[in-house]
Amino acid sequence: MSPTSAAASLSHARAHAALARPASLTPTAPGFDIALGADTVRVELTAPDTLHVQFRKAGHSAAQTIVIDPALQAASPPNAEVSHDANGARLHSAQLEAVWDKQHGELRIGVPGQAPVLRQFALTSLGHGRLSLIHAKGEPMYGIGGFDATEPATAGLLRDGYRPVTAGEQGHAGAPFVWTTAGYGVLIDGVGGQIALGDTRIDARMFDGGLDYYVFLGDPHAIFGALAQVSGRSPLFPKWAMGFTNSQWGIDQQELLDIVEGYRSRHIPLDNFTLDFDWKAWGEDRYGEFRWNEQKFPDGDSGKLKTLLDAQGVHLTGIMKPRIHVDTVEGREATEHGYWLAQSDPAPDYFSGKTVREIDFADPAARAWFFNKALKHSFETGMVGWWNDEADDVAVDLQHMDMQRALYDGQREISDLRVWSLNRNFYLGAQRYAYGLWSGDILTGFASMAGQRQRMLSAINVGAMQWGMDGGGFKKGPPTPENYARWIQFGAFTPVFRVHGDHNQKRQPWVYGPLAEKAATDAIRLRQSLIPYIYSYEHQRRATGVGLVRPLVFDWPNDANVRNDIDAWLFGDSLLVSPVVDEGQTTKPVYLPAGEWIDWFSGKHYAGGQTIEHVADAERWSDIPLYIREGAIIPVAPVMDFVGQRPLTELAVELFPADHATGFDYYDDDGTTYGYEQGEYFLQSMRMEAHEGSVAFALAAPQGSYQPALRSWLLKFHGKPAQAARSNGRALEAFASVDALRASADDGWAVGEDRFGPVTWVRVAAGKSQTVTLDVVK
Repeated sequence: MSPTSAAASLSHARAHAALARPASLTPTAPGFDIALGADTVRVELTAPDTLHVQFRKAGHSAAQTIVIDPALQAASPPNAEVSHDANGARLHSAQLEAVWDKQHGELRIGVPGQAPVLRQFALTSLGHGRLSLIHAKGEPMYGIGGFDATEPATAGLLRDGYRPVTAGEQGHAGAPFVWTTAGYGVLIDGVGGQIALGDTRIDARMFDGGLDYYVFLGDPHAIFGALAQVSGRSPLFPKWAMGFTNSQWGIDQQELLDIVEGYRSRHIPLDNFTLDFDWKAWGEDRYGEFRWNEQKFPDGDSGKLKTLLDAQGVHLTGIMKPRIHVDTVEGREATEHGYWLAQSDPAPDYFSGKTVREIDFADPAARAWFFNKALKHSFETGMVGWWNDEADDVAVDLQHMDMQRALYDGQREISDLRVWSLNRNFYLGAQRYAYGLWSGDILTGFASMAGQRQRMLSAINVGAMQWGMDGGGFKKGPPTPENYARWIQFGAFTPVFRVHGDHNQKRQPWVYGPLAEKAATDAIRLRQSLIPYIYSYEHQRRATGVGLVRPLVFDWPNDANVRNDIDAWLFGDSLLVSPVVDEGQTTKPVYLPAGEWIDWFSGKHYAGGQTIEHVADAERWSDIPLYIREGAIIPVAPVMDFVGQRPLTELAVELFPADHATGFDYYDDDGTTYGYEQGEYFLQSMRMEAHEGSVAFALAAPQGSYQPALRSWLLKFHGKPAQAARSNGRALEAFASVDALRASADDGWAVGEDRFGPVTWVRVAAGKSQTVTLDVVK
């Protein structure tokens, strides 16, 4: 990062900051102070697994940056003991210990009763924006940053050496955050800096002249839970955003309606259509950047187009740019009020040819002005999501975040409909503003597609959990039919499932021939059937900080084989996917971690801890390497053309009992509003365990005030068939077949077979606490 860029980042970071907080305030968390002349370092426990180390210049702490959640506060001080003696001080809890060794000038941090995981010397260097931490040799490190759209991603997930802390450009995700499977993570409160990772050191330099940091202890799940607590939790996307998105540049109203009809007539699910430049009156006066293009979309401004698409279950989202035209009414207003970004010079726009300039979104007044009457009208007439493009090329790390912040705050002020956005880079803290990231203007082709795996997983490793890409590739012409089919299969197992192409490029499945259409359609339908499973992880991301997709190292931190594995990932707790990304591939090696795994399509069982050979279909591209984890609990819905097309009154749950307890929290709400923030949701926990001769399944009492249409669960127990079934100790009625069970409105059970082998179906009522016990064949 250049000095100019660093200064810009610092300037904008401080624009978000609160006033300095005097150290004389009564601390709300247990801890101790280390005197450094007139300065102090405050060491305190803010949560059972979280330590905050803060430099206070002349008794005052530095203002927080936007990395830290402005609403951060501990629900109650964690239990801890603090002691002082002539040798220093000690902070001790059940999970974390911090010791100040005054004689050696050393702060030691770790788990009680174990060797410290981190040691810090030279505490005065914090006042100069520098941090040095010593750790054990050879610990695998992750975080800091991902990859932009064009740079080689050969480094995979592991991080070492010098790394700039930046949001970067074109799909890059960054954070002042480094973590390791050795059991800790370090978050620095700063925007713009450098982190160098050595074999035994973490050295950081931030550009603001002061530094404070947090240490999180635990496994990867605990680390990311603590990160979400400190940096901020992400609001839920609307439920339709779990489905399939078609994006296109070069389109008008009639083509849009024709494409939607193409999806509906073929029963290919579609939930969202995202429009590029075409939707807006770009280059025109009178707020053309914010309103409908009446020539291309004559029924947009009146809301008639919205009505037509609402009837088809399709939501519209549109591109937004950080710049506006200078010689317009809105441009002159920006000049008058000083809304221009200093780092942005007036320049000809590549699309309109007219002079444009970027808005300074760090300015609260500029943000409020940006969500103007014209944009509000566009939202009210159907533009219900935001695709924020190109705010990453002015060397200001927070420009994209603040642009989306303007739209998030603006929409929430006028509507209870949930905010959805895609953005071209990410800096930690952005997740608080309904922030999705896509990987930029990527090339078509197999090499580009393969490179999206490490881009996705490295972004997730810095907290950018809502990630997507231009399925099919954006630049250099259309993909081949095989490339397209394989890309759709890949995209079906990413958080944001979307296709897009360059100007006048089409990405509909039927464009690529019957084989590609069939393979793509099957993948889209599979994704749609998993919406209840996927949406439950939307809730999990908000609650726990860990989202739908995660690297295997999150769940197998001690398995050296997955330390840098970008070939496969978990899709929720229960599914492992390893998409085919090589042209003409006939066999694909897939490493399965410890446990037992079942092929989703064939039902074949595999022992974990080995690499298997998946036989790939190089002729029809009909296969997806997808494996079910032992203990899996997977709700599966009937395939619909769009989310919510029909109410779900009964939901099937695929169950694969293991000899250890597993669980799943089924979540639902209205899918569109923020009522869940006031408790309007339905959350029912499921727990399962197999024993010798029996299987126990428990449904907890539901939480929340939302009443879904769901009336019953159709539980599908795979494995040994049942001889008897009971609910809350009461014998359930046995039916001759699952068809007879389904034809009945009563609770009951039946046995049969499917592709996984023997299966026992059990129907029980949803929405109440109960236990189901199967007596199985020994």
